[in-house]
Amino acid sequence: MKETVFGFIPARIDSERLVRKALIEVGGKPLIQWTWERAKRAKQLDEVIIATDSEEIIEAVKKFGAKTVKTSQHNSGTDRIAEAVRSFAADIVINIQADEPLINPAVIDELTFLMKRDKSLVITTAAVKIDEREKVEEENIVKVVMDSNNFALYFSRSLIPYPRRRGFFYKHLGIYAYRRNFLLSFAAMPPSYLEKTEGLEQLRALEAGYKIKVVVTPYDSVGVDTKQDLEKFKALVESGSNG
Repeated sequence: MKETVFGFIPARIDSERLVRKALIEVGGKPLIQWTWERAKRAKQLDEVIIATDSEEIIEAVKKFGAKTVKTSQHNSGTDRIAEAVRSFAADIVINIQADEPLINPAVIDELTFLMKRDKSLVITTAAVKIDEREKVEEENIVKVVMDSNNFALYFSRSLIPYPRRRGFFYKHLGIYAYRRNFLLSFAAMPPSYLEKTEGLEQLRALEAGYKIKVVVTPYDSVGVDTKQDLEKFKALVESGSNG
């Protein structure tokens, strides 16, 4: 039986580091529209839906024709999607961060293929190999270390592994694929110690004993968390280098 795959883009109006960033216009389009348009290019998604508690975002989204679902207020995108998915017959759920306007559709498709191929997996994510020491030392860039089978051992805002010798690092890309039942169970779990310490909700799954498969992709992305990130994205758009 064919598994249905829904991409959800959780969005809120009150972002911490960059106020109202979902609606900030770049190149004549709000940031969330850039992300939605990239997600729509993925060949494996049956639907792409923006989940939000903001009437302002809903009104903005209607103007470019995206599907939306109204949710209550949530502290995390995962919890928002867990509420939204109850209204849809989705077997596999892709969590696409609203502030990833350059997410490569191939990454979405690769995660979907992996979930379809290996029924034992309940959550997968993606990472890209980088060797820029200065870049990965930023706390907004989450790092991941993996075992020999590409299952995550740990995620951190700190520099991991500690580089006693020159080496490379894996930057975590903020995209996840979940099986529906796992997502609903995960959202019902209380936040874990490591999750609260690092501010990374995927650590809740690791602490609970679940395995997170990591797809290593060559496609990096520009997450817009800060004003500096926004300026970088604007420069890419203005130069025509945004793919």
